[in-house]
Amino acid sequence: MKIQQILQKCLEDWKKISGYDYCLLNEDDSIYISTCEKKLPQAAKLEEFRESSALCMSNTNVCLFKVMEGSLPAYVLLVWGNGEAVAMIGQLAVCQIQTLLTAYAEKSDKNTFMQNLLLDSYSEVDAFNRAKKLHIATSVRRAVFLVETKQNKDENALATIRNIFSARTKDFITAIDDSGIIIVRELQTTETYEDLQSIATMLVDMLNTEAMTSAWVSYSNIAEDIKHLSGAYKEARTALEVGKIFYAESNVFGYNKLGIGRLIYQLPVSICEMFIDEIFKEETLDSIDEETLITIRTFFENNLNLSETSRQLYVHRNTLVYRFEKLQKKFGLDIRTFEDALTFKLAMMVVDYIKYSKSH
Repeated sequence: MKIQQILQKCLEDWKKISGYDYCLLNEDDSIYISTCEKKLPQAAKLEEFRESSALCMSNTNVCLFKVMEGSLPAYVLLVWGNGEAVAMIGQLAVCQIQTLLTAYAEKSDKNTFMQNLLLDSYSEVDAFNRAKKLHIATSVRRAVFLVETKQNKDENALATIRNIFSARTKDFITAIDDSGIIIVRELQTTETYEDLQSIATMLVDMLNTEAMTSAWVSYSNIAEDIKHLSGAYKEARTALEVGKIFYAESNVFGYNKLGIGRLIYQLPVSICEMFIDEIFKEETLDSIDEETLITIRTFFENNLNLSETSRQLYVHRNTLVYRFEKLQKKFGLDIRTFEDALTFKLAMMVVDYIKYSKSH
């Protein structure tokens, strides 16, 4: 919730309690928030109050209060009413407003610090000093989660995630650009990578049911210290990108579970293209029809088991054999053998990587 909305609710609550109307003015005397449409004091009166050393001044039917941010006046609070109670209630309202402004500024400072930390904008000494000043623990275990939805700047997704972690005051939920929502989660000493996998899966499920949106969630290795968080953020981003390229059937990607996709991702595209030319020569994977591709993927998922593949696809075993023999004639690879199956699987992943690289 934005600070303007927070302060608006604050003044509306004060109006319900006291029966008075309130208005908060900016430095240029424009209305920031208000509970009414009453006429403001004259500009000369407001200027006189701002230039005086007084923190409070009474007019005929309105009291004026300076609202400080640090040692400087930031706003002027107007309270319409008469009597001694107006001065006391106005001062109480000012105290609450200043507390809310301070808390929001501290939260904003922490958020900015965490963003810059993830982007590796601080030296190690500077990071530790800033964290200490903001009362952020430096030597605790943390992990970085990256959530990407199908729609950019999905406010429902962000609200859902904030609600999920609302009780966890030491976690950070932020965003650096349109690439997704970042969660920096503080971990207990007993939490493991299995727990990170469970958290990521829970986020996907909750976003699907609560925010009605599909999402991918990646997570980093565990960072033992605050200085490792920028590296953890890079790991989460890599995991998300590698996962979307090579493991499209999944929605959760852990940096520690990227498998062979991690190796292919490190290769230059030119080397990958040479490999594809060597394997397929004049042919391409695009020439394979969708039905055959589904058959191949199901066959690989079932560890090259013909019987289980035919059962899952409701296809006769001889039909599968015919399809694989046709594939062998086309590419020279018999995927019923382990070595050729491995080559074909690698080729499929490499082709996905080449397509992704060229489109990005």
